[in-house]
Amino acid sequence: MLVLPRPTLDVPVSLPRDAVVEQGAAPMLSALAFFFVMTSYYIIRPVRDQLSGAVGSQSLPLFYGAVFAVMLLLTPVFGMLVARFPRKPLLGWSYSFFILCLLAFVPAFMAQDRIGARQLGVVFFVWVSVFNLFVVSLFWSFMADIFSSGQARRVFSMIALGGMGGAIFGPLVTGLLVQVIGVAPLLVVSAVALGLALMLLLRISAQHDRQPGSHGGEVIGGSLWAGIRELWSRPFLRYMALLMVFGDGIGTLAYALMADYAKAHLVGNVARTAFYNDLDLATNLLGAALQLTLTPWLLIRRGAGWGLIVPSLVNIALLLGVVLLGGGNVLLVGYSVPMLAITLVITRGFAYGMTKPAVDALYTRVPRETRYKGKNFVETAVWRFGDLLVTSGVNGLHMLGLGVGGLALLGSGVAALATAVARRAGWSPDLAPDEHAQAAVNDA
Repeated sequence: MLVLPRPTLDVPVSLPRDAVVEQGAAPMLSALAFFFVMTSYYIIRPVRDQLSGAVGSQSLPLFYGAVFAVMLLLTPVFGMLVARFPRKPLLGWSYSFFILCLLAFVPAFMAQDRIGARQLGVVFFVWVSVFNLFVVSLFWSFMADIFSSGQARRVFSMIALGGMGGAIFGPLVTGLLVQVIGVAPLLVVSAVALGLALMLLLRISAQHDRQPGSHGGEVIGGSLWAGIRELWSRPFLRYMALLMVFGDGIGTLAYALMADYAKAHLVGNVARTAFYNDLDLATNLLGAALQLTLTPWLLIRRGAGWGLIVPSLVNIALLLGVVLLGGGNVLLVGYSVPMLAITLVITRGFAYGMTKPAVDALYTRVPRETRYKGKNFVETAVWRFGDLLVTSGVNGLHMLGLGVGGLALLGSGVAALATAVARRAGWSPDLAPDEHAQAAVNDA
């Protein structure tokens, strides 16, 4: 085994098999693959959101309830696929299914006016939510499978930055094309981007499978209900589920209020698509800035747990700002911007630019079955249960006469709870030892 000089940073003294992955092309190819995944998603995201903007927040519980029901049905199906197929076929069949679905939706959007925004909105909202959660969750499960904990803290910010580049590029493509070709042809562009991502992921998997000791060709096995069962038996997953519900509650609250704003102030699917597109662009620029600056420093120097705590503290400050300033417009760089839009952008920016890389770095310290099944259940069914809970609660509180300031005050309390749970999740006792901490013990 090749022995290196004594490192000054968090680098193993000898090259394990996974170091070959980190030093090779895998991180760059992974970043490029995630670029295309997020490009695909962010092309169709404003298409979905303009449908919710057409009907307002009162219909969101219906949308999210349908998503939650579909997630519960699909969780054992995904568990069955993970249990029976090796990693490479699992990636290939899953991504190919969503590519074909994108193309199948093109005729429906060409007839949107005849079908109706509410009817098409329910179906497409459910499908895009499933698309986002399964495609992105499967991508990061794959990343957690081929990189070790120490490597994850070094390269996951870069990989996430590639995705953030796609999340910026996607809205730019949408903004340029929607006025020229309309909404329906955007789905074809999204399908092409997802196809490019699939080709790159299959190449990465093939390269990793050739490394000594790789488990990529092995079936993960286990029960198809393992994701649900592990939620009750593994403390880390319980903390992550609570953190998912709390964090999602804040984002969904802002999203629901923005849906009411879009319904009241924007007319037509093109105008609403452009508005949500601008929100996505601002969010992703912030996320990219974080991944280039604060996030890598925090994960490497302080550990992934702090990547969960800092965004929760930011959310508390934002929501208290809404309590003080209300939901009206504020002057920002010479422009009058809704305070709710600022809150939505910053909350999401930190979620994508800091929380997500931290969460996925922590998942490298759990068993393979947990990385795929448990992680998928938390990031699909649990997430959408939070959506349903929050949107139903917002409608109920609206009926009781609670305004934006009162909802923001409740949200700040939820953010405080999220901070406490984040502290426990980042240092959960059932996580495998962190490589950085272990190296410090060895050096001592």
